[in-house]
Amino acid sequence: MTEKRPVGPEIPNWTVPPAPDMTPLEGRYVRLEALDADRHAAILFKAFDGHDWVWDYMPVGPFASAAQFHRWMRDETAKDTILFYAIYDKDAGAYGGFASYLRIKPESGSIEVGFIAMAPRMQRTRAATEAMFLMMQWAFDAGYRRYEWKCDALNAPSRRAAQRFGFSFEGVFVQATVVKGRNRDTAWFAVIDKDWPALHEAFQFWLSPENFDAEGRQKERLADLTRLVRRASDPAQNV
Repeated sequence: MTEKRPVGPEIPNWTVPPAPDMTPLEGRYVRLEALDADRHAAILFKAFDGHDWVWDYMPVGPFASAAQFHRWMRDETAKDTILFYAIYDKDAGAYGGFASYLRIKPESGSIEVGFIAMAPRMQRTRAATEAMFLMMQWAFDAGYRRYEWKCDALNAPSRRAAQRFGFSFEGVFVQATVVKGRNRDTAWFAVIDKDWPALHEAFQFWLSPENFDAEGRQKERLADLTRLVRRASDPAQNV
């Protein structure tokens, strides 16, 4: 008699989630709206202008002109495989970056957040963190089981950010791709649906006004709140 081999557990009441419909996501500090070249390109070009290092680990950029940036944004937003949000910082009263859903696989319940570019003035702000929270919240509320983050393995700030947001380290894919004529090893991170309830509480606590003093300085670090939720930590980071 053939020995029965192990198989994965059944997923009761599994329903394929919808693709993102890109309705605006509204938070306390930030608003996310579908990226539109005619509305956002000129504003965001000014926000990024003079900070070419923002594009160091991106597959595109830096851009030589506003017109070039507009053409790129127009072409990218016409695709249905990557869906971009423009990020509006309510405290600053200005758009400061964009982020996207990509590698969207509803049939597997998997979706990735990526192609994230934030101007220096938006980095390390409550708005930037809330933007990531809102996109993650939409995915799990919609029924996704797995939420991914991938980055160049040499991009230490992105790896730190992934851990801070509660993503668990899953390894490095060596020689995963070629970007701008250079080798890229890719670090993989993910949050799964079982992680989400505790992460949701951590984000809600960190984003509450009570967690900031009169000068806007945090009292509790988000990394401290998410550390116990992570199933595995990145050995290259001390967060």
